[in-house]
Amino acid sequence: MNQEAQAYWDTYWKGQDKPRSVSAWQFGADPDELAQLVIDGTKTATCSGYIFYGMENEPLPTTEDYSVILNSDDKPVAIIKTTEVTLAPMNEVTEEFAIAEGEGDRTYSYWWDVHEKFFRNELRKIGREFSEDMLLVCERFKVIDVKK
Repeated sequence: MNQEAQAYWDTYWKGQDKPRSVSAWQFGADPDELAQLVIDGTKTATCSGYIFYGMENEPLPTTEDYSVILNSDDKPVAIIKTTEVTLAPMNEVTEEFAIAEGEGDRTYSYWWDVHEKFFRNELRKIGREFSEDMLLVCERFKVIDVKK
């Protein structure tokens, strides 16, 4: 976590017991647009490829996790708390979850097209092929604070 994100986190919890599980990160495809959707309350879910957790030796998210959301300049813009984590093959992700991701025209078709393109590109970088049943880590979250 960079210094500015750490300072934001510390200031938010000043005088309270801070949760231990926190990370700071940007959304992948368009950090500024997606962060704004979170701030606006439109985006309440996100997903990632399960394969990447193992490759990066990262633990799966839990409902104990907090995140400082960063914009494209690595500046903190909000704090979120993970409220639900499920694993699902991409072709079994529900329309309701896809809409909760809040992107584009908020249809399942849009979600599928954007995510297929994103995962194809990311998998190609590591010498893997996209599969419609690739396992996804699906997270729901709530906004705890928006940086003023």
